[in-house]
Amino acid sequence: MRYPQGGGLTAERQLFREELRLKAAERFVRGEASSLISRDLRVSVRSVQRWRRAWEEDGPRALRSQGPASLPRPSEKQFAQLEAELAKGPAAHGWQDQRWPLSRIKTVIGRRFHLTCTLQGVRKLLVRNGWSCQVPARRALERDDEAVASWVKETCPCAEDSRRPVEPGSSSRTKPASP
Repeated sequence: MRYPQGGGLTAERQLFREELRLKAAERFVRGEASSLISRDLRVSVRSVQRWRRAWEEDGPRALRSQGPASLPRPSEKQFAQLEAELAKGPAAHGWQDQRWPLSRIKTVIGRRFHLTCTLQGVRKLLVRNGWSCQVPARRALERDDEAVASWVKETCPCAEDSRRPVEPGSSSRTKPASP
């Protein structure tokens, strides 16, 4: 990955690089050598050769910027609209229960704003704007406290594996008494 810290080219830098490629295209028309173009534009010869190949195949439009490499994020205004949509509840968007998992929020973003996000991107978006994971405020009506208590007493101890006794030991592999 070329920019591991999530960086990349800013919009100004993308425009600058596109202008360089278009200047090179003007010089391709005149038939100038790649080494001369690279020296004048202060880029590598390989970059000029790659640009020339693209220019020969698709013309000057092949040298235009392709836009940002990352997926677009919802703007502040769009996030405010998303919060309003989430406040309406999942039932307003066609889901039966009252949960908002990340996959549903991702679906709402896609439907409402025509943006594609990853689940991790949705989580980061929510955390960045002050949202957090929620747990139910009250227990389920179907919960049977007696069954839970009996499970903790009877089944849980059997499910846990026995632990090694705590004794002083040696980390030496040559000592015969080492565990």
